[in-house]
Amino acid sequence: MNNPHTNPSAPLAERMRPRNLDEVAGQALLLGEGRPLRNIILSGRLPNLIFYGPPGIGKTTLAEIIARSTDRYLVKLNGTTAGTADIKSAVAKLNTILAPNGILLYLDEIQYLNKKQQQTLLEYLEKGSITLIASTTENPYFYIYHALLSRATVFEFRALSAQDIVPVVARGFSVLCENSPCELEDGVVDYIAKACGGDVRKALNAVELSFLAANGEKITLELARNLTQKSALRYDKDGDEHYDIVSAYQKSMRGSDVDASLHYLARLLEAGDLPSAVRRLMVCACEDVGLAYPQIIPIVKAACDIAQAVGLPEARIPLADAVILVCNAPKSNSAYLAIDAAIADVRNGKSGPVPRGLQNKHFDGAEREVKGQHYLYPHDYPHHWTAQQYLPDALAGAKYYTPGDNKTERAFEDYWLKAGKRI
Repeated sequence: MNNPHTNPSAPLAERMRPRNLDEVAGQALLLGEGRPLRNIILSGRLPNLIFYGPPGIGKTTLAEIIARSTDRYLVKLNGTTAGTADIKSAVAKLNTILAPNGILLYLDEIQYLNKKQQQTLLEYLEKGSITLIASTTENPYFYIYHALLSRATVFEFRALSAQDIVPVVARGFSVLCENSPCELEDGVVDYIAKACGGDVRKALNAVELSFLAANGEKITLELARNLTQKSALRYDKDGDEHYDIVSAYQKSMRGSDVDASLHYLARLLEAGDLPSAVRRLMVCACEDVGLAYPQIIPIVKAACDIAQAVGLPEARIPLADAVILVCNAPKSNSAYLAIDAAIADVRNGKSGPVPRGLQNKHFDGAEREVKGQHYLYPHDYPHHWTAQQYLPDALAGAKYYTPGDNKTERAFEDYWLKAGKRI
């Protein structure tokens, strides 16, 4: 088999795959001198390892570097295609001439294995006859069987910075230009490093595409832009990155940071995720502005309706209007806290019969000692209010709502105090 490092037909990313720890881009917190993971690898005594992080940042590369340094029989499987039969086939090599020292199982995309498939490994991991190195782009605490997690150490890989990737991009162009001289316009290397979203593989693919598209001519910044547009966007509607972005979007609006809110809105829109942008915006208007400026709710709803009616790219305009309005509006979560407190009581069994005066019936059974509904019609009294019990007996006196410290809710409170009622 051809060595990808010397095979000119192999993709550039494969030809440049690091062969030792010092060649791995970034990840200094894991692989720098004296760092725990580096020390574990250099010790030669490998525990079971799980590498977690976004694609293209060195998880597979590091696993292969580790595999080359071990005396164990290496088995590579990918969770997208492997099944129980593949795992059993690997296990069958134990104690044979192929694997006298045990097996190192490298399992890429382990999150795609179901619980039963993951359980197949447990007995052998417990005995130490199989050492597992697994990688995943999804949060392992959600996607990997807990018994398997308890037998492994999780290391989280971070997306690389543009500064980490600049030397890799420069070296990629050097490799391609060795046998076919090429000229780069100023800024090409930096642009690709910034536009790849921390993904080394994506950056090297952009390098190779730019080289091929130039066809011997000068590689211009415009060409690099055309070939790497939107590459910086790392987004998966079902993955951790999606939930991180929509969380940051709402929290930035709640925190009244206009610029951060617009940044996360832009990331959602560039990913084409209009539904998430709209949903979180409407939730934030109700949850975080709420009664401090209740008119904002229909205003935001109207802006969201317009956005959905016109679609992208024009949807960005009404959504930006609404996001800026939500950020700059006064804030109150009083309604949010009140309904959650009421729901908590209901879930804890605190309820009881509806008071007789509020029931939707106007007759009494023979068993009732006190006849009559005795409902007091509020509009018959000054300020359209009179004291009477509305909550069930078991909850009489319970208080869920506390007015927020804002102009609107203070006005409500003043009005009811004049009527003789506290809220």
